[in-house]
Amino acid sequence: MSEKILIVEDEQKISRVLQLELDYEGYKTTVASNGKQALEYIEKEEWGLVLLDIMIPELSGLEVLRRIRRQGNETPVILLTARDEVYDKVNGLDLGANDYITKPFQIEELLARIRANLRKTVQAGSSKETLQAGDLLVDTAAHEVTRSGEFIDLTPREYDLLVCLLENKNRVLTRDQLIEKVWGFDYIGETNVVDVYIRYLRQKIDKGYDKAFIQTIRGVGYSIKEGSQ
Repeated sequence: MSEKILIVEDEQKISRVLQLELDYEGYKTTVASNGKQALEYIEKEEWGLVLLDIMIPELSGLEVLRRIRRQGNETPVILLTARDEVYDKVNGLDLGANDYITKPFQIEELLARIRANLRKTVQAGSSKETLQAGDLLVDTAAHEVTRSGEFIDLTPREYDLLVCLLENKNRVLTRDQLIEKVWGFDYIGETNVVDVYIRYLRQKIDKGYDKAFIQTIRGVGYSIKEGSQ
């Protein structure tokens, strides 16, 4: 069955080109020209992926993204933006976007990103629905994190980082590996962003407990170890 892709783009020429190219590749596409329409489509139907322009009328792309993630909708989202500002990209990723691409772009690159994100969805769907280390539990189906039965509220980026560490439990991941797995292969910025988010995670899942799960391996990277103290 072909994947359904929602194209959210108010510039008719661009949306038409995208629809023609994606239809040719075998995807089933629908176009939304503003944020409110996009939100209605996303809430009423299931989509394999959403191409979401940031600068759209009614509701901005970032606001659409914020609302669907608050609802627990984890449909892969690739942001389309004409802006080159780092703030927009970082803000979008922190809100839960899976990827972004800056206009103008080559259609081949966009297609490659679509395929990569759809593969990740398939892999995630076939993986375990729970990840655990001691009394720390992540329900990936419900997107919930608990420790000793108490709910822990994480941002999308903190959640992705925790899941990555738990999926590689008892293995040490370097900062570069974490950047690639959590932030994406094309992330531009300092690797100390990993240290910052590790600190955020520790404050939420380790502080106040006798056992600390997140371990720093000096000169190498980070790991979650089941038997750590």
